[in-house]
Amino acid sequence: MVDRFGREINYMRISVTDRCNLRCLYCMPEEGIDYKLTHKDILSLEELARLTRVAASVGIKKVRLTGGEPLVRKNIEKLVEYIAEIPEIDDIALTTNGVKFKVMATRLKKAGLKRVNFSLDSLKPERFSYITRGGDIKPVMEGIFTALELGLNPIKINTVVIKGFNDDEVLEFAKLAYDYPLHIRFIEFMPVGDIKFWNEDKLIKSEKIKSRIEHEFELALPDKIVGSGPAKYFKLRGGQGSVGFISPMSNHFCGECNRIRLTADGKLRGCLYSKEEVDLMEAIKQNANDDELAEIFLEAINNKPRHHNFGSGWGKENERKMYQIGG
Repeated sequence: MVDRFGREINYMRISVTDRCNLRCLYCMPEEGIDYKLTHKDILSLEELARLTRVAASVGIKKVRLTGGEPLVRKNIEKLVEYIAEIPEIDDIALTTNGVKFKVMATRLKKAGLKRVNFSLDSLKPERFSYITRGGDIKPVMEGIFTALELGLNPIKINTVVIKGFNDDEVLEFAKLAYDYPLHIRFIEFMPVGDIKFWNEDKLIKSEKIKSRIEHEFELALPDKIVGSGPAKYFKLRGGQGSVGFISPMSNHFCGECNRIRLTADGKLRGCLYSKEEVDLMEAIKQNANDDELAEIFLEAINNKPRHHNFGSGWGKENERKMYQIGG
């Protein structure tokens, strides 16, 4: 699939649920979601697998399962197994907060999971508890090291850098990548909803973060990292891992974007920020065949915008929040 701007679209992110077992300050309201999707509102595992097969028939080769928190979705291992059976799909990944990962890791790998990203914004237990509104960092760290033991490589840690909150931990995260074969990805703070925690003063640009690291570590260009996506990576010379920088605010990477997004309730988006959606759930309810579903995928690709517009804020007219679309 090639969109109207010449980008090859071969990657689909699937949000399997809008629910989460944490309440991160910049993502979700403290009381949780005002309106939770019920079981009948979301695609079944079999429907998700069918849509992935259709997507594969028109060019999708990589799939990432997201949420909310994907590991709160019942029988998520079965979905991984279904997707692993699709010949055209050569990469199945997962983004998780890590709380439930350790106890599920072996089953996920056996089902066909290739690699995993962990979302982790602080290495300090008290600070982690604050940003997640009560989360415990211990099972998260255990999950990361379990992933290392199982060889679910490359293992990436996504860290949103927020001025005045965790920017003093940048070197600690870099040291983690130096000591272990982990790939730490520092992400610029984005306005991903009308959550009060966001403001522009908390944004630190990637170049400044990189400069801090260069004072302590020698950076070098890395070998190719699987699923590198929008991150710009650098080896830590003498160390085992790497650091990467994702810069949606200061240097958007939209010209290289290769992804589409499927929500738990069956909406297909060409961009996280875009308000344009096409409805696959309704098409399934109307007994659309696979060829008709493929046309809907092509419609979403055709509607994919040239670039995002994060700089203007999320916007009240964008009713969905990031946890409802998939991070």
